[in-house]
Amino acid sequence: MAPRIRENYREAVPGRANVEDTAERAAYYDELDKLEAGALWTVANKIEPWQPTSASVPVLWRYRDLREHVLRSVDLVSPEEAGRRVVYLANPGRREQAAAVGWLYSGLQVMHPGEVASAHAHAASALRFIMEGKGAYTIVDGHKMTLDANDFVLTPNGTWHEHGVSADGTPCIWQDGLDIPLVNALEANFYVVHPDMQQAVGYPVDDMTHTWGNPGLRPAGGEWSKGYSPLLKYEWAATYDALQRYTKATDGSPYDGVLMNYVNPVTGGPVMQTIGASMQMLRPGERTQAHRHTGSVIYQVSKGAGHSIIGGRRFDWQERDIFCVPSWTWHEHANASERDDACLFAFNDLPVMQALGLYREEAFGDNGGRQPVAA
Repeated sequence: MAPRIRENYREAVPGRANVEDTAERAAYYDELDKLEAGALWTVANKIEPWQPTSASVPVLWRYRDLREHVLRSVDLVSPEEAGRRVVYLANPGRREQAAAVGWLYSGLQVMHPGEVASAHAHAASALRFIMEGKGAYTIVDGHKMTLDANDFVLTPNGTWHEHGVSADGTPCIWQDGLDIPLVNALEANFYVVHPDMQQAVGYPVDDMTHTWGNPGLRPAGGEWSKGYSPLLKYEWAATYDALQRYTKATDGSPYDGVLMNYVNPVTGGPVMQTIGASMQMLRPGERTQAHRHTGSVIYQVSKGAGHSIIGGRRFDWQERDIFCVPSWTWHEHANASERDDACLFAFNDLPVMQALGLYREEAFGDNGGRQPVAA
């Protein structure tokens, strides 16, 4: 067996591995290779970095550039052929995992009026955020939800779910967000197709919204013990109204503007066990200060236009654009308008970070909270 090509990750710092290569040591490493083993000190500085170093890079996916290609897929493949007709977003640093950032997946799905995707279930948790079109719907475990632009819908792990567009609707495009890369990294993914290909609707349409979507109220006798939110659909109108009302009671965060989390109305926690979501408002002319945190985030512009500085790079965005912030990367946002607000939907893996005790956040301390921007 040929010896492996080995890098020596040395650091001349007390307490860190700093072992010089010698012929005798190299021969020792080769012997360990034959036993499918290795010397920790040769890789310790790599696998135990001083701070998180994401393989992902900041990316902005412009909707105006992608939309034509998403619509073209309708002429290339049918839902029956593809299972799901989706153009996924590939981060240059995460191509092998088909990830948009970190361990999060994102894609743009398109369906035409009258089309239905087959019902299926998987171990990965998923969400949809509607971008355009009329007549879209999702069915989750027999609960049918009608969907409009900027509505946010859950298809939690283990649930039967399917999507479609009513015959009297228009072409619809939405963002899919999943934790597929995370579940695959944990070697825990499953996928199954519904034996009947479609599922029956067993409840009044939008029943979960009518039952659980009343602020400050909980149905008498309402029981829910599952790990995800029973409020499977979060409507844009109610979300935007909540943000507007919240601005009357808060100055907002210097790092996030007026930020509200989508929550499980039973527990007050995240909507799903591995994926959190939020909507934030940047008031006219508002520019946030820079901070960073562990955990990856994918943003979609729901309203307005502006820019974000991520890792020292400026990204100008407008409605329906998508961009990502890798873990432990400095970021800040700015609203381009002096008259109207801008809103950013986001989903993230922060529930995982928090559940494992790995969440950490840090404010940018110099330059008055501003980070330098690359030329």
